[in-house]
Amino acid sequence: MSRICVALALLCLAAAMPAALKPIDADLQPIKNKVVATYKTTPQGDLKMNLYFPPGWKKGDRRPAILFFFGGSCATGSPAQFAGTAAYFATRGLVAASAEYRIESIHHTPPRACAEDAKSAVRWFRMNAPHLGIDPTRVIAGGGSSGASIAAFAAYNTTFVPDDEDVSVSSSPDALVLVNPAFGFPERNLTAEQATAAKGPIGAFITSWKVTKGGPPAILFFGTEDPLQEKARDFARQLAAAGTRAEFYTAEGQTHGFFNRSDSSPWHAVVLRQIDLFLASLGYVHGDPTIGIPADRTIALQKAGL
Repeated sequence: MSRICVALALLCLAAAMPAALKPIDADLQPIKNKVVATYKTTPQGDLKMNLYFPPGWKKGDRRPAILFFFGGSCATGSPAQFAGTAAYFATRGLVAASAEYRIESIHHTPPRACAEDAKSAVRWFRMNAPHLGIDPTRVIAGGGSSGASIAAFAAYNTTFVPDDEDVSVSSSPDALVLVNPAFGFPERNLTAEQATAAKGPIGAFITSWKVTKGGPPAILFFGTEDPLQEKARDFARQLAAAGTRAEFYTAEGQTHGFFNRSDSSPWHAVVLRQIDLFLASLGYVHGDPTIGIPADRTIALQKAGL
C-alpha cells in the first residue's frame, strides 16, 4: 500500500473515532499554580484545559470551580482571552480554568460542536473533582460573546448533547457569568453583515436556548451600544420569570467585547469586581474583591431593570 493510501486510511480512521472525555489518571503537579490538561479527545484533535490553582491548593480540597470559554462566533479565538480572569479568581480561592473548544477556523466544525464541548468541559470538572480538589456541586461557567452563549447552553439547551458521555454526571453549571452573550440578533436596524449572519448557521445556533425552572443564577454584562443586549434581556427576563436570580449590568457607551479588549482596561476591572461580588453573594468567594476600583469614577456599571 502506498504512503498516500496509508495516510488517507489514517485520516478516515481518525474521522470515525468518537469524541470522549479524558479522565485525570495521575496526581496533578502545578507549576507556578498552573497545569494544562487534556479534557477531551475528538476526531479533530485533543482539547486542552488551562487550569489555575489557588495558593495552598491541595488535592483533598473541596473548593468552588470556575470555567471560562473565549468568544469568537464559534469560528476564532483562544483560551488566552480569559487567562488573566481565570488567574484572578484562582487568587480568590477558586480552581479556575480557561478551556479550548472546537472552532471553525482550526477544527472546521459547525457551531454545535462548541456547545457540545462546553457541556463536556463542565462534566469533566465534576468527574475529576477528587483530582482537582473541587466541590462538584459548585461549578461556575462563564465566558464572553459566543463563549458566554455556550456556557449558558450548558444549562439551557438540550439539543446539542455530546455522544457517549455519562449523563448521570450533570453538565449544567451551578452559576453563570455571562459577558455580552449572543442569544439572538436584534429584530430591527441590522447591518447587512448582521442580517446575513442572522439567517445563517450562527443565527440559528445562538437562538437554540430554552429557559427552564430550577436553573443556575446568572449575571450578565453588556455595553450600552451592543445590539446583542436586546435578546439577552429577553433571556434574563425569562430567568426572572422562572424564579431564577438574574442580574443585568450595562457599561455606558461601550460596544460588544468591551470586557476583553485589555486586562489593564478600567472596564475589565469594574466587571471583574462585580463578578467577584456576585460570587461572594452566592458563597463562592469570601471577603472584599482584591481588584481595585478605577480612579476614573465615570467608569461604572449600571444595574439595569429587567
